[in-house]
Amino acid sequence: MAELLFLKPVFKQTVWGGNRMRKDFAYYLPGENTGECWGVSAHPDGDCRIQSGTFRGKKLSELWREERQLFGNLDMEEFPILVKIIDAQDKLSIQVHPGNDYARKNENGAKGKEECWYILDCPQEAALVIGHQARSKEQLKRLIEAGEWEKLIRRVPIKKGDFIQINAGTMHAITAHVMLLETQQNSNLTYRIYDYGRKSRGKARKLHIEKGLEVMNVPESPIEGSIVHTQEFPENRLNQLILTEHYQVWEVKVSGEFTFARNVPFLVMTVVSGRGFLNGVFIRKGRHFILPWGFGRVKMCGAMQIIVSTV
Repeated sequence: MAELLFLKPVFKQTVWGGNRMRKDFAYYLPGENTGECWGVSAHPDGDCRIQSGTFRGKKLSELWREERQLFGNLDMEEFPILVKIIDAQDKLSIQVHPGNDYARKNENGAKGKEECWYILDCPQEAALVIGHQARSKEQLKRLIEAGEWEKLIRRVPIKKGDFIQINAGTMHAITAHVMLLETQQNSNLTYRIYDYGRKSRGKARKLHIEKGLEVMNVPESPIEGSIVHTQEFPENRLNQLILTEHYQVWEVKVSGEFTFARNVPFLVMTVVSGRGFLNGVFIRKGRHFILPWGFGRVKMCGAMQIIVSTV
């Protein structure tokens, strides 16, 4: 049986970050404004290393190039998934991501970015910015140029345990004091539309309004097809949250014992609460790891919640 691939996270300092991940996940943080934990990533901007075992010290991108059998010999240029924990102590910029076609043509062959969020915690009465109210490109441009954001943005109420799909072209923003797990394409491409006049190192952060207008969906899709309430999902079952051409994601609440057979090239896992064992290996809240090809049947014991993904 193949061994679990535990990953050492890469942390990112941001103007909107905090230090909550130190308490919640027992992470050693590099600073008091840590906004992102890249838990599973082979992206050049944050390439995670294997923490232990046969491949200790190797970067995930190296394993993908040199040990492709660990991933079922998938015929893809890069490891396809990036998983983050985001701690928003302040609100993030209003932004949008391009799709693959636009990114390839306009960003030197880069990948676009589709992502999804699992809400780990949020204040009562919390809401995210997901989509806008404009009915035409002309109205969208006019409201952005006039700075009439409250007329433009669509606020969507959320609670802990909600899951939201963010398609490429969707205007969005994470709001203050929300913590979430993000599963996304292996891309770091963002068009910032509005940033509340904030500065980083004394300078206003760059905006990308022209490109953002080119890629934004108009009119916006209804939110009902993009949000899943997982609070009443059954225990000891892989509950599917989303299936797209770029990834598929499940949630599982382990209570006692849960066993399943895997039939995909690899599985990415993040323990978001609790602790237990996976095939006899201890796992706990905050651990990120990959079940490689050939791992075999999966037996989990304990009391924990895990977000699982693959392509």
